[in-house]
Amino acid sequence: MQRALLLLTLANLLAVAPSAALPTATVLSIGDGDTIRVRQGARAITIRLACIDAPETSQRPWGQQARHYLQQRLPIGRTVSLDVKTTDRYGRTVAEVISDININLVLVEDGQAIAYRQYLGGCDAKEYLDAEFRAMRSRYGVWQVPGGITRPWEYRRMRRSGQAAQ
Repeated sequence: MQRALLLLTLANLLAVAPSAALPTATVLSIGDGDTIRVRQGARAITIRLACIDAPETSQRPWGQQARHYLQQRLPIGRTVSLDVKTTDRYGRTVAEVISDININLVLVEDGQAIAYRQYLGGCDAKEYLDAEFRAMRSRYGVWQVPGGITRPWEYRRMRRSGQAAQ
């Protein structure tokens, strides 16, 4: 009986701690509010943060604020875990980045990024949408503007079509 209880407890502990099995990497640089470079073994790779979209650098001042926020959260040399989701069309690894916390989720929670609805399938969508709602309700970051800033994906589309956007 005790052996079965011990095995069940051990199985539960392993199920609760999946980050121990995630690959780790070292932060090399921050590109913008949702892109970083890391070293994993001998390779330098670009990571696109999964399930979020941060303002573009040209979406002033929001893009610069998101990048600065990420630089504060992930200083150069920090070891992170990568919960890899896929590879995007640009060859970047798309992942949730875990430091002491899920960085992707914290960016949304603090209003530095928006839940990327088109790509929430690989993440806990409810968690991201709830974090966005809390940021919106508290008027953090991009939500200081009533209704929020132009969504980054809309901003990119408008720039490609030659329309002005902020």
